[in-house]
Amino acid sequence: MFDFLSDYDILGAFWTTVQLALLSAVGSLIWGTLLAAMRVGPVPLMRGFGTAYVNIVRNIPLTVIILFASLGLYQTLGVSLGADRSDSANFRLAVLGLIVYTSAFVCEALRSGINTVPVGQAEAARAIGLTFSQVLRLVVLPQAFRSAVGPLTNVLIALTKNTTVAAAIGVAEAALLMKEMIENEAQLLLISAIFAFGFVVLTLPTGLILGWVGKKVAVKR
Repeated sequence: MFDFLSDYDILGAFWTTVQLALLSAVGSLIWGTLLAAMRVGPVPLMRGFGTAYVNIVRNIPLTVIILFASLGLYQTLGVSLGADRSDSANFRLAVLGLIVYTSAFVCEALRSGINTVPVGQAEAARAIGLTFSQVLRLVVLPQAFRSAVGPLTNVLIALTKNTTVAAAIGVAEAALLMKEMIENEAQLLLISAIFAFGFVVLTLPTGLILGWVGKKVAVKR
């Protein structure tokens, strides 16, 4: 019953999924943090850009963003992000699309954490001569991250599941292999169960570990 599994590289497909999730998570955290800083910053133009970005991007389906990255950037404009092969280019563009989309949710998760920091702390920091960037970096963001571990965990789990959209542009991750196996084998329930279990293995420990971390680093008020 399980003999056909040896014909497919299931572990390799899930490794590609892990790479997509990790690279996208790092990029989304960096860009999402910058967006959150813009949204709470004193410059109206930057606040407007951050607000517009979040409200527009999170209302665009991820599939549209991923397809635009491949069809629009790569095939039309020739943007390959330094890749010399189409499969490598699609992988990098899938990471870019996931970053563009997920960073909007990271921004809102961080902004919720920023809102938990008492205003008096920022005012006290400004009173002793710290600039806005110093107040944000030294006082506000450290507490905001600690308060936002829970929401960020949800974003990370959603990102891991959203990597399946990369199959739309031919990235050889778990969802694409599952589609191929279902087309070739008469084992729909078994194949679906295997891949569902694989995603549970990826996401459940992440939620449990980060949930424990969130309780340990929570700011007591």
